[in-house]
Amino acid sequence: MVAEMSWLELLAHWVVSAVALSLTSALVPGFKMKGFSTAMVAALFIAVANFFVRPFLVFLTFPLTILTLGFFLFVVDAIILRLSAAFLKDFEISGWFSAIIGAIVLSLTGGLLHWLFI
Repeated sequence: MVAEMSWLELLAHWVVSAVALSLTSALVPGFKMKGFSTAMVAALFIAVANFFVRPFLVFLTFPLTILTLGFFLFVVDAIILRLSAAFLKDFEISGWFSAIIGAIVLSLTGGLLHWLFI
C-alpha cells in the first residue's frame, strides 16, 4: 500500500530539500544559487527531473552502477543537478567535479535534514 502525503508534509519535504540545496551551495565551490527562492524553484525542478529522467538514466547506467557498487549513482545525480542548472538562470554549477561533489553533499545534507525534521 502506498502511503499518501498530506499537503503539509509535501510542503515540509519541499522546504527541507530547498534548505539542503542552500547548504550545499554554501559548502561546495562552483555550486551557486542566488537566494532561497532559487533554491525552492530548483528543489521543485530537481524533484520533477528525479521523477521523469532519473529512472531512465539509472536503467541506462545499470551495468556501471553494479561495477562501481552503486557509486555511479552520484554521477547520475550530478547529471540531474547539471540539467537543472542548465534550465534555471539563477542556479549555476561550474563543472562536473562541482556537480559530483554537490551530489554527494546534497545527499548527505538532505538525508540528515529529512531525518532530523521530517
